[in-house]
Amino acid sequence: MRICQLASGSKGNSIYIESETTRILIDAGLSALQLGNRLADINVDVAELDAVFITHEHSDHCRGIGPLSRRYGVEVYIHPSTYAMLPKLGEIRQSYFDIGETIACKDIEVTSFPITHDAAAPVGFTVDTSAGKIGIATDLGVATRLVEQRLSSCRALIVETNHDELMLRDGPYPWELKQRIRSNHGHLSNSAGAQLLQRLLWGGLDSVFLAHLSETNNTPVLAQQQVDAMLQQQDVCQPQLIIGAPQQVSCCFDSSI
Repeated sequence: MRICQLASGSKGNSIYIESETTRILIDAGLSALQLGNRLADINVDVAELDAVFITHEHSDHCRGIGPLSRRYGVEVYIHPSTYAMLPKLGEIRQSYFDIGETIACKDIEVTSFPITHDAAAPVGFTVDTSAGKIGIATDLGVATRLVEQRLSSCRALIVETNHDELMLRDGPYPWELKQRIRSNHGHLSNSAGAQLLQRLLWGGLDSVFLAHLSETNNTPVLAQQQVDAMLQQQDVCQPQLIIGAPQQVSCCFDSSI
């Protein structure tokens, strides 16, 4: 199992996951050229991708799926309501899924679950591999009990820590946008992300990726401090923390190391 955030933040999001025989992306929020370049940075040929799974229709999560599918023949798994929100997408190789459905993709299984966000049919995913389960939940305004259930017993987690609450309050965004971000259909703060992680900690959790950090309302230092403070109060083994960034590929979690 290998996991890497190719990009994370308001300008683009994409997660690369590799098993023994399968290579997938969760979201493709960069151009096809950028995705190819960032995959090359971790020694992966974009033409070797097996599939892309889309969480929701916002451009920072689906910007590259049209060219990626047409140029390389990559299958795009997408909810029909999400697809309907992208009328200018053009022809792609799409397969629809229902929320809660499990999709077999070679040697992995990808299962969607509902999250709260201001989109047509937003979802998180779990990816089951022979090396363990991966949980992905970004772009959610609140971590529901169902989200916690789906993310339990993961070996690796990608969880949102979008904003520092004081930076958002005192920052330059208009009040309406601040309210949207803070709402149950917006984004998790550093504090809310840390609280979610606290409820998901167990002895088999090896790696945590902090995702979708705002460049305006957060910093990597603040996000890590919030999560570190929570982890220091726990008795379980400390997972590896990896923080995503918009302009560069993150460190990888590699279960073979």
